[in-house]
Amino acid sequence: MAGFVIRRALGAVLLLVVTSMVTFAIFFVVPRLAGQTVDQLAAQYVGKDPSQAEIEATKVKLGLDQPITVQYGRFVKGIVAGREYSFGPSTEYCPPPCFGYSFKTQRPVWPDLVDRMEVTASLAFGASVLWLLAGVSIGVLSALRKGSFFDRAAMITALAGVSLPIFFTGLLSLALFLPTGVSYVSITDDPLAWAKNLLLPWITLAFLYAALYARLTRAGMLETMGEDYIRTARAKGLPERIVVTRHALRATLTPILTVFGLDIGLLLGGAVLTESTFSLPGIGRYAIDAINNNDLPQVLGVTMLAAFFIVVANLIVDLLYAVADPRVRLS
Repeated sequence: MAGFVIRRALGAVLLLVVTSMVTFAIFFVVPRLAGQTVDQLAAQYVGKDPSQAEIEATKVKLGLDQPITVQYGRFVKGIVAGREYSFGPSTEYCPPPCFGYSFKTQRPVWPDLVDRMEVTASLAFGASVLWLLAGVSIGVLSALRKGSFFDRAAMITALAGVSLPIFFTGLLSLALFLPTGVSYVSITDDPLAWAKNLLLPWITLAFLYAALYARLTRAGMLETMGEDYIRTARAKGLPERIVVTRHALRATLTPILTVFGLDIGLLLGGAVLTESTFSLPGIGRYAIDAINNNDLPQVLGVTMLAAFFIVVANLIVDLLYAVADPRVRLS
């Protein structure tokens, strides 16, 4: 087991390095290959209608006139050890992990992300609990009652949940249940108000994901229930509850864990549509504002944070594989 964990951890570190290279290339290399000049790239850090003097100063501050390898080295160094940005006579220090420095807000990006992380994490984890419980439970019941009225009704509802976009169901739920809108309250200030104000976004977001998990669980259960070891377990006289939960459902968990790891990683990187619909000040809303303001360092910071969460979520899923199926440890 220890060897399995070490291999997966080293793989995650390597994947983070590759992710940083790809992200850097998307923001700094691909635009040049597409024909964008260094001046045009530097202008994205200054704001609208910058002067040539501002563009030249920004190129020097960010080192955009240096070779790509030097720029990537500074980029990685900033994430690991921090970075200094020169403003003429003064110097601003961006502490690690330095995902960039916004020259429009005159602030490092990382503290802004930390301030909004509580909102996004609250939304993601609360909704994930609801969609896991609802989706897996409905999927198991539908598989055990294949062809029944419950099965057909659940799958029709699941199809509607997958098809309807979050901004439609979100606006509809706001109009029906909470016309005054949603205001976020920190869990440290008032846990009851925190849960009350997030309940509608949780349900709306969980409705979308629970539909997918119900269909996935149902398909896996139907395939597993016909296996030989399930018939053997029943022939031994095991109660149906034990057969379903310890044998059939456990074998169905692998694809569910895979999808769950990707979903929770993406949501922690910012639930863009949900946060925009309910006006929640999370990372997703921060990303929308950064794009509208053409603030490239903020967009880069959100991208790196989302990539980090996805890699870490996949690492956790790999470790959970070993718990759900011991055969995975040998791979």
